[in-house]
Amino acid sequence: MKGYEGAPSGSVDRARWLRQNSTDAEKLLWRKLREAFPQARFRRQSLMTPYYPDFLSFRYKLIVEVDGGQHSEKVDARRTRFQEAQGYRVIRFWNNDVLSNTDGVLQTIARVLEEQSG
Repeated sequence: MKGYEGAPSGSVDRARWLRQNSTDAEKLLWRKLREAFPQARFRRQSLMTPYYPDFLSFRYKLIVEVDGGQHSEKVDARRTRFQEAQGYRVIRFWNNDVLSNTDGVLQTIARVLEEQSG
């Protein structure tokens, strides 16, 4: 779903709130994704009913999630299964990895983008 047509009431407000209240790791990765991979045209907190992926590239069918301590493996597994069923590849990084090993995270994303384009 690229737009919010048919989305539950409040979806736009929720996406806006998530973008305005990003973690430091999400803010950093957002800047780096736009600089390093402009061709991927990542979106932040775009609605994929009922979820809001942290970063989504429609072009490469890739979702990048940045997880902190509040994430539950059970919930994340259900979300990942749903997103993969929609044809997306999902990769996850911990906040700490984004903040302390940004280059390594970007290298992983570059490799996945290359795989997704081929």
